[in-house]
Amino acid sequence: MTYRIKKYIGAYMAVAGPIDAIVFTGGIGEHSKTTRAKVCEGIEHLGIHLDHKKNSACHGSEMLLSTPQSQTKIFVIPTNEELEIANQTQAVIEA
Repeated sequence: MTYRIKKYIGAYMAVAGPIDAIVFTGGIGEHSKTTRAKVCEGIEHLGIHLDHKKNSACHGSEMLLSTPQSQTKIFVIPTNEELEIANQTQAVIEA
């Protein structure tokens, strides 16, 4: 899975050029420091540098995880899928 994510990051950068940010979200992105580390491992040559201390300290809260020298910011941003589903359901019912 992490290999595929790295391939997508590289492919997007090949087409779009430098990217502003990588955002980890959802269950795995928010809660798996190992997954975040493996995704960012070996792509430092693309200007993507993960701060491993910040990554280890992040447990599902909004946080900036990139180092100051990273050209691409790395974030964890929690989601609330259940609330979004409820809001969209309510909108459909009211329409």
